[in-house]
Amino acid sequence: MRKIRVLVVDDSLVFREAISMGISRDPNIEVVGKAVDPYDARDKLLELNPDVMTCDVQMPKLNGVEFIKRLLPQYKIPIVVVSSISDIVFDAMDAGAVDFLSKPDARIPNAFEIFTNELIQKIKGAVSANLSASLIQQQRTNVKNVQEKNSINVVNNKVIAIGASTGGTEAIHTLLKMLPPTMPGIVIVQHIPPVFSKMFADRLNLQTHFHVKEAQSGDIIEPGKVLIAPGDKHMKVKRAIDKYIVDTSPGIKVNGHCPSVDVLFESVAKVAGRNAVGVILTGMGYDGAKGLMSMKRAGARTVGQDQQSSVVYGMPKVAFDIGAVEKQIHISKIPGILIDMFK
Repeated sequence: MRKIRVLVVDDSLVFREAISMGISRDPNIEVVGKAVDPYDARDKLLELNPDVMTCDVQMPKLNGVEFIKRLLPQYKIPIVVVSSISDIVFDAMDAGAVDFLSKPDARIPNAFEIFTNELIQKIKGAVSANLSASLIQQQRTNVKNVQEKNSINVVNNKVIAIGASTGGTEAIHTLLKMLPPTMPGIVIVQHIPPVFSKMFADRLNLQTHFHVKEAQSGDIIEPGKVLIAPGDKHMKVKRAIDKYIVDTSPGIKVNGHCPSVDVLFESVAKVAGRNAVGVILTGMGYDGAKGLMSMKRAGARTVGQDQQSSVVYGMPKVAFDIGAVEKQIHISKIPGILIDMFK
């Protein structure tokens, strides 16, 4: 296999060189060019034809989000956004970027080494991304105010557990926008860096009909509420007399992740069983597959996103291949399936 050809775009000379040197240490990656701003990047894209582009979102002349919006309709390339901590990264994802990563904090030991390793993995995931599954386009064409046309009776003793990784922020956004606010309580593990998990929850809270928050231990799972796992803690569902609550706590990585989808799904299988529905969405790797199988064996209904609508058909594929997925369908049809399951 030939090396993955990468274009690094950042206005900071120091950071541009540091990224280039860091990811070039991987034998499967070759940095073919570096650009100082979006206009320089545009010229180098045409000249060098890279496989993946890393891009800052805060740059002179034209910000990264506007650059991505203008670029992708003409030049289909997987983009990994590298940014300081800001919710602007979600605008970049909304515009069509495949994944994102926060710049390292120089005060943390080994921060740049950790950052580089994560960026390498995201580049390798991005190169195989399904760019035709641009979820922002699906939002514009498929969301038909399902939440207003469909309603279900409020159900207190049910829970919906969702797991996602690469491409998941847009998939989750699409899903929640199409569900009525009377749905049972929803718990979500999205592989996401710390701090960004709260930003993601706050953004969904503003943009959907649900009450969305970053989960804290003791939060009650109830209709109309969505709990997002913190970016550095595992989340489990527990039983508290006549209701379900969540517990969040630091822990070792499971399947390379904390929070882990498997950790969530296994806990749901144990305490909720047939009162639960599990949903596994787009993402690289295999986190969540075994947990979804445990849920299915415990009597839960299970749903997986299909290959056509997945940005990365990794996690849903593994879950489907081992028989953990009862229904595998397009992201735009998952809301209807979930509504039918609770009618």
